Order: sequence, then structure tokens, then C-alpha cells
Amino acid sequence: MALLLLIHIALFSTLCFAADPSVFLDFKLSYITLSPLGVPQRVIAVNGAFPGPVVNVTTNYNVNINVHNQLDENLLMTWPGIQMRRNSWQDGVLGTNCPIHPKKNFTYRFQVKDQIGSFFYFPSLNFQRASGGFGPIIINNRNNIAIPFAHPDADIVLLVGDWYTKNHTALRTTLESGEELGMPDGVLINGKGPYRYNSTLVPDGIEYEIINVDPGKTYRFRVHNVGTSTSLNFRIEGHNLLLVETEGFYTTQQNFTSFDIHVGQSYSFLVTMDQNATKDYYIVASARFVNETVWERVTGVAILHYSNSKGPASGPLPVAPSDIYNQWSAMNQPRAIRQNTTASGARPNPQGSFHYGSINVTDTYVIQSLPPVRIDGKFRATLNGISFVNPDTPIRLADLHKVKGAYKLDFPNMPHDRTPHMDRSVINATYKGFIEIILQNNDTKMQSFHMDGYAFFVVGMDFGVWSENSRNNYNKWDAISRSTTEVYPGGWTAVLVSLDNVGVWNLRVENLDRWYLGQETYMRIINPEENGKTEMVPPDNVIYCGALQSLQKESQSSSAMALHCGNFKLFLTLAITILALYFHF
Repeated sequence: MALLLLIHIALFSTLCFAADPSVFLDFKLSYITLSPLGVPQRVIAVNGAFPGPVVNVTTNYNVNINVHNQLDENLLMTWPGIQMRRNSWQDGVLGTNCPIHPKKNFTYRFQVKDQIGSFFYFPSLNFQRASGGFGPIIINNRNNIAIPFAHPDADIVLLVGDWYTKNHTALRTTLESGEELGMPDGVLINGKGPYRYNSTLVPDGIEYEIINVDPGKTYRFRVHNVGTSTSLNFRIEGHNLLLVETEGFYTTQQNFTSFDIHVGQSYSFLVTMDQNATKDYYIVASARFVNETVWERVTGVAILHYSNSKGPASGPLPVAPSDIYNQWSAMNQPRAIRQNTTASGARPNPQGSFHYGSINVTDTYVIQSLPPVRIDGKFRATLNGISFVNPDTPIRLADLHKVKGAYKLDFPNMPHDRTPHMDRSVINATYKGFIEIILQNNDTKMQSFHMDGYAFFVVGMDFGVWSENSRNNYNKWDAISRSTTEVYPGGWTAVLVSLDNVGVWNLRVENLDRWYLGQETYMRIINPEENGKTEMVPPDNVIYCGALQSLQKESQSSSAMALHCGNFKLFLTLAITILALYFHF
């Protein structure tokens, strides 16, 4: 029996992840019909649910998610904010991965190395996020790492976002025809429409979200803007929002009555319930930086239901900020977000101990976004005059197999006065460099910029055109780290990034309409002395396409060892148990 136990342990440690725990999940993406705004429409569900299930893990866990494509078009899943250390093979965008074809599957395998916080996943191709397929990710601290606030009584996840009753295929057809998407039909909260706070704006019979709470308890609200293109103002009637975290980094704690959450951003707030509450309250997410009178229907309303409530929420919604025509005032909120430099992060050292303000910048990129224009007869949007065209062969696969002409390492470091064009221009970034990126929004809309593989320091933000003198006002001490930042129309945001994660990483406008029309590029970061320690080799289940299509096995079913390992554990445990019983008797 002792020998059997030793064999059991040996097999577990050699065939499975030994150092850190692993989780094994199956995601089946398919279409279902729902009516979140009262109109039947086809949405993308994960395992039959809309939104999809939470991925709830702890720092350093190995995550294995077998994604089954039951849609009628290609699919990739991406995990923004998860840094995929040394492993851009799992990033789930077209510059790094070949797509999962319909009726096929692929297992993503990655470690949430030295990370904590609130994130979400979504499908990255073909405008699919506008039809769903998204869900939350929670990375918990390890037990030996303290969090910088009292443990809340529970977590509450809210996925908020603008929503159209047209599905994603119709929306992208609209864009391709040269039209803007126009005003959304509403805002969903956790996949549900608004509570009927207004009988004119909200039809009868809409299913709405109810959040159940107890008086006196404190809850951590993890709020994500998973929408298509609209910035939202989030507020809870009669309650303060204590900001504590944004996309994996603890902030200094500040109270807000409402908070602007831009497309792709995630925040955590502590909300303490009223000890003497006697009724329900409104939870509101409404369109921001638009003509809010015209856009009144673009409002999501859920209900905060107290266990001792004696009556429903009633009366007008809590008022949104009234500074729509004074965006200088609105910008004070993101400028006020500071990193909690005394807090421990995922590791037992202060998360603010990296002295970014004293490091010499090795490269500067000024990246300018402009409104869409016609390029070769197509409606396209540009960064520095280039509308990105995804490569047929993913960039690192092209490198490893010496595919010529798959992309160009010539993305310009500043805007040029030249005719806009479509191209596959990529940033030739330097490993271990420390770069400054200025995101200049000369478009007419609020934009969110996201960087895969990294968190950056948001050191400056202002209106007008950035100049070298703007550096005099940078925050060089406690700027927040994050992976998605807002850039106001007619303004700029400056970020600093330490390039220590080898791979190819997507830099994009997170607003789906602009991203779909070409506002993205990639950073190619290669260690010239690579010895297998700074970049992982391609996974054994890598999908080939483009110039490497001939290398693809006939069946595109995942053969990920990690998933087989999970099944093998169950089989092995049963076998050992049966043998133990046999020898016992």
C-alpha cells in the first residue's frame, strides 16, 4: 500500500503542475436567444450562460481553459490585464494566435503569475464582444499576503456595458458601410436590462438584476465596463463608493458618490450597507460624455435589495455628474487615482516599490488616433496614419518559422503628415527598455487604450497637444498602474512601461468600433540572448494558419497536456482507490 502511495505521488508530481495549484475549466461558446431589452436577439453564451461564468483563482495558479467554438465563425478568447508572463502564445488576439475554427476547440494554458485583482475575458474577433461571450476573472491574494483593507463580507461582480439590439454581425456591417454605430439601445447590468424606473423609457416585462445585501455589511463591488464603445457613470443611490483597486493594483482609498468607468476598465469599490435601511436602492450605470438628455435611454438600472427592506426603490434616479460641458472638471477624477505604495501586492513586498520616476526613458512614442476615413474605398481608422491589417500568420510563429513579409517592424514613433494607409506595421520595441507612450486622441470620442502583457504607469493626462514640456507635470511618485486607460477627446494620456515581458503584445483602442476599423498595433519584444528562460516555446497544441497552414494537423482539437492531466488525476485516483481496496481485502 505504501508503494502504491509513492507511485501515486510520483505520477502526480511528474505529469501535473507540481509547484502551484491548477484549475481546469471548459468554456463552450454558443448562440442563445434572449431579450435583455425586450427584443429577441441572438447573444453569445458561455456554457449556456450570459454573461459567462467567473474564473475565480488565486495568485500563481495555473489556469487551463478548454474553449469550444460552437459559433458559426472563427473565435479567439482574450484575457486583458492577465500579463501572460513569457507566454504571449496564450493572449488570444490575431497577432499572436491563429483562430479556433467552428466546431473545434483549443485549451489556453497560462499562469496568473504574481497578480491579484479584477479582470474579465471576452472573444476578440469579429466584433463578437458586442453580442456577449464575456465574463469576470477574480484573482485572489494568497493567504499570507495581506490586503490593505478589512476583508469584505462578500464579493459582488457587476458587468456593465452599452448594448445594441442588433447582433454583432449587423453592427460590423454598419461600420463596413461607412456609418457610425449611433446611439446604443440601452445598458445591461450582468446581462439584464433596466429596472422599470420610467414607464416611458423602459417597457414592461424587462428582467433586471437584483443584488441582495444585509444591513451593516461591507461588500467589494468589482465593476467592469464590457460594452462596445460608451463610457459609463456608475453610482449606487444613497451609498458611497470607496475605491480600492483598479485592474490588479491597490489604490489609495478615496470616497466617491459616482465614478466614470470607460470601455474595458475594471474597478473595485468597498460599499458599506446602511445599518438602518428600510427600502431598496437604485444601482445605475448611465452614458457619459454624450448629450445625456438625448441619450437618456442608455441607462442601466439594477436594484440593491436589503434583506430587511420594507419597500421598493422609487422616485428619480440618483443624479449623474453635471460636468458634461466641462470635461476639465471630469478629468480630475482619473487624475486623483493614486497607487497605494504601502500595500503588498501579489508578492510580499510593497507594490509601489518600483521607482519608475527615476528611470531613464529609452524610447518615446507619440501615438495619434483620428476619426475614421476612407482608405482604398474602405471605412478605416488609424493610429499614426496606419490602419492595422491583421497578419495571415501570427507574428512570433512567423519569426520562428522564418516566414518573410508577414509584418513590418516600421511603426512610426510619431504622427506623420502623410496619406493614411492600411499596413501590418509593428513597434520594434527593445527588451528591458523603459518607454514613454503618449496617447493623443484627436478623434471626437472618449477612447480607452489597452496594452496586453503589461501594466503601465499613468503619469500624465491633459487636454491639448502633448509637448516635451508636458513632462514637467508628470506624476513620478505614485501613479496608478493599470492596463487600460482613458484618453479624452482633444487630449492626451502619457504612460511609462518597463519592457520586461518577452513576446508580441497587442496595443489597441478598446472601443470596439475603432478597434475593428484598425486602431491597433503590436509591440514585438525579443530577447536577443534568449535561452529559454525569458520566453516559452510554442505550446504543443499551437494552431497553425496562413503561410504555416500545412503544419496544422487535420483535427484542430486541443491536445493540451494540462487538460489531460486533470482527467488523468481523476482516473489515477480511482485506480489507486480500487487497488487499495483490493489489497486491503
